Amino acid sequence: MALAKFREDIVSRFHQATVIRAKEHDALLTPEAEPKGAPTKLKGFAAPQPRPLPVIVLADISGSMSVNGKIDALNEALKTMILSFGRESRLRAEIQVGLITFGGDAAKVHVPLVGAHRIEGVKVLVAQGRTPMGSAFALARQWLEDKELLPSRAYRPVLVLVSDGEPTDDWQEPLAALKASERGQKATRFAMAIGADADRAMLRQFTNDLEAPVFEADGAQDIVKFFRAVTMSVMARSTNESPNAAQPLSLSDDLEDDLDLDAL
Repeated sequence: MALAKFREDIVSRFHQATVIRAKEHDALLTPEAEPKGAPTKLKGFAAPQPRPLPVIVLADISGSMSVNGKIDALNEALKTMILSFGRESRLRAEIQVGLITFGGDAAKVHVPLVGAHRIEGVKVLVAQGRTPMGSAFALARQWLEDKELLPSRAYRPVLVLVSDGEPTDDWQEPLAALKASERGQKATRFAMAIGADADRAMLRQFTNDLEAPVFEADGAQDIVKFFRAVTMSVMARSTNESPNAAQPLSLSDDLEDDLDLDAL
């Protein structure tokens, strides 16, 4: 009798333990229902926004740019560059483009700094007037220091200066102020001298690319080639794991012509 009672007690305890474990198992498989309208973890997830990678072009459109097809080549090169930037992935960086022109009495905003993919077209540049380069430096510095236009999360800017002559206004102080500004110091600065009359000494003061201090453009095709090299450099940065890392400007003769307008 005692043995039978012992066995019965063991079986009863086993069943109790099994029921408890089954309830614990069911609780893991069937979570408690959430109240209607409660946000899920997936709904609360937000994809990180790409950081701006600004490219600011300072373009000489003085009267001398009207000869030898220089202004036409500049128009073609800028259009190709902007179209290429607009097609780039914006996973890590959003390439932004702004165009400041200097011709006549003062520099002007030709294209406000905005995401390249949002630019539907660029008004054709017309060469005329003098070379007010100093006012272009001052305007570029205003852009760089505008925290609403360029938030602190923006990547290191790229400044591109193109000229075929000498400044006709006060440029020393505006250039010094641009280079001394916090973001002006960090910016990558490229320069291109077009033709024999370009002020190379001044352009060398602007640029900080040691591998290509001042790019020499003897003809219209060289202008297109320069902007193609700038485009490739910026695009390489935008897809890099560290978009702030400097990318060299490749000006080799065998640079592929894969940025032609006909291919876009």
